[in-house]
Order: sequence, then structure tokens, then C-alpha cells
Amino acid sequence: KRGMPYRIYGGLSFYQRKEIKDVISYFRLIINPNDEEAFKRIINYPARGIGDTTVGKIIAAATTHNVSLWTILCEPLTYGLTFTKGTTGKLQGFHELISGFMACAADKNAYEIGSDIIRRSGIINDVCQDNSPENLSRRENIEELVNGMSDFCARRQEEGNPDIFLADFLSEVSLLTDQDSDKNDDEKITLMTVHSAKGLEFKNVFVVGMEENLFPSAMIGESVRALEEERRLFYVAITRAEEHCFLSYAKTRFRFGKMEFGSPSRFLKDIDVRFLHLPNTNLSFRMGEDVHNDFSYKKREEGMMRPKQQVISPAVPRNLKRVMPASDSAGTTSQSGVSISGVMEGQLIEHERFGIGEVLKMEGEGDNAKATIRFKNAGDKQLLLRFARFKVIG
Repeated sequence: KRGMPYRIYGGLSFYQRKEIKDVISYFRLIINPNDEEAFKRIINYPARGIGDTTVGKIIAAATTHNVSLWTILCEPLTYGLTFTKGTTGKLQGFHELISGFMACAADKNAYEIGSDIIRRSGIINDVCQDNSPENLSRRENIEELVNGMSDFCARRQEEGNPDIFLADFLSEVSLLTDQDSDKNDDEKITLMTVHSAKGLEFKNVFVVGMEENLFPSAMIGESVRALEEERRLFYVAITRAEEHCFLSYAKTRFRFGKMEFGSPSRFLKDIDVRFLHLPNTNLSFRMGEDVHNDFSYKKREEGMMRPKQQVISPAVPRNLKRVMPASDSAGTTSQSGVSISGVMEGQLIEHERFGIGEVLKMEGEGDNAKATIRFKNAGDKQLLLRFARFKVIG
């Protein structure tokens, strides 16, 4: 299940990664302009020509006058600081950038303002400046953070919780980062890249993201050599398993601010089905057919042919239909709880995160319509229907 990202990279947690710390520092400074550690971390990231000497003068003035670094930045002349015209312009630019984010933070939810910060600050341009493995990893981590913010807002809206702003997101992140100091020696799950797994073996291995444009990567272009390197990397991944290897792919994935349909990786077709234990699905490669109607696996030497991508609005998540509240004139519930928005008491539904559940009670009208649902694996939940992400199955 997707949620707030918390992963381990060779002993380094997700929120300890440099690129994530940089983004979080922007968030912290916007919520609390007196956060000096955040200020010092991002005043010249991405590089905007504000050197250590300038930052040192700001710190010295703040110490002398017992005020915050942000206060000095806002009124340097008041505290006896003068800079060259070029440096003054750069400091003003940073001040205006952060001030603009502060003004928007009260009106936009965490996902909206977070995406805006990552884009307008220049962070995403910095990690996209080349296709090196390091920058690819940084970009994927930032994308995962944005996905976590989207899920954070969607989950709270669905539960009728109005606390979906940047400060609320930071509060939840602080709970996750507390786990960094947990020195528990119990067995744990380790997430790592395939490259870093070379030479290691594990009892159980999960290889996720087996989709076209992920594995193999979209960046291999038409290069046959790059494609074969990806195939060798896949071989490395599956041979790390001592007993069991689980391969999975997503039919839809939230990427770069939009929902995209995915196709199973061509590498899955390379595996002899005799060595696979397949669930009861309609995976076409079981029948020896092409995985995607718009994709051919023939003539590998001719290069990589990419599937056509379909994009849907992120407002309709994955494959689960959003159930909208009915108008006041029809479909609303009575006190006996007959029907709201086509949902009735006693029905079975399938929820995106909670799984299968039975509708116990319907109440409210219009935007305030709620359903109390008993889920087999998650207990009783009360969901606000206008944000609910489920489909009726019976």
C-alpha cells in the first residue's frame, strides 16, 4: 500500500537522503522562517550565487543583534549590513521566493504547495540536469516524496480531516523521522537498488516496478546495448533470492504530477512460464502473447519500441471509481439509511487502501455524506463519500 514514504537505503532512511533533506528544509523555513538550520541549508541551494562570506555576515549580524537570520534578510540595512548590488539582488530574490511560498501555504494543501516549491525553487531542474545514476535516484526519491504528499492529502480528505496543509504534513514527517534513531536489532526489510544488491543474497526478494519505462528504464532510448545492460541487471535482481522471488508491476502509477497507465515489463516475457507461479490474473504473457497491444517484443536488435501512454487525471486514483455524493434532489439517505450516491447499507465495497468491506451505516447529505464501513482487515472506518476511493462490488 502506498502512503508516507519511509524506506531504508543501505542503513540510510528515506528522510536522511540529501535531496529529501533539501526539500524538507524549504518546507520548514516556509512554516517557520526562524528555523536557522533550514535557512542555512537552502539559502544557496540550488546555487543562486550567495556565497559563504555573505551567509557569514548574516549569521554574525543575527548573533550580534539577537535576531533570526530571516529577520536580517528582510532588513539588512536596519542591522548595518551592506552588500554589493549583485549580492543584494540575489538576497532579495531568495526573500521574495520564500515570502511567496509563505503567502500560498495557508491556501494550498500540502501536495499543491509542495509541488510548487519543488518546481519553482529550481530543485527539480537541479536533479534533472543530466541522466547520471545519482541524479536518476535523486529524482525518483523526490517523486516518491511528492506521491507521499498526494496520498497524505487524499487520505485525510477521505476521512474528513481538514488538516491537509504543509505544517500538518511536516508534523507527520517528524513522527517518521523519529524512527531514524531506533536501533532495533530485529529482522527488518531492506530496500536497495539492484546495483547495490550485487554480491548479496536474501531469503526472499521482491522486485517491484516491473513496468515498461521503469524496468527497463525509459532513458535507454533506442540503444540495444543499454537494453541488454538492463536485462543483465534484471538477472542480477532475481538471482539475489535464495528461496523466493516476487515480481510485481502496477497497472497505473502516479508520476510527475499525473496518473499514467503502465504495461508489464518485456523482461517478464523472457522468463519461461514453467518457472513462474502466477496468480489468477489475465496477464497476457501467460498465453505467449504480447503484453501490450501497442508493443512488440519481436526483433530485439531493432531497438526498443515504447508503448503508447495514456494519462488520466490524478483526481481519479488508479482503477477505483470515485463515488460522488448525490444531489439534494435524489439519492440522499433517509434516517433508515437506504442510499447515498448509489451506495446502500449492506453492500460490499472494495476500497483502494482498506480492501473489502461492508457498508454498515449511511448518514448526512450532499458534501457531508458519510459511510461507516466495516473492513475485513482494517476494522470500522467512517469515510466522507465525496473523497471516497472505492467501488461497489456487491
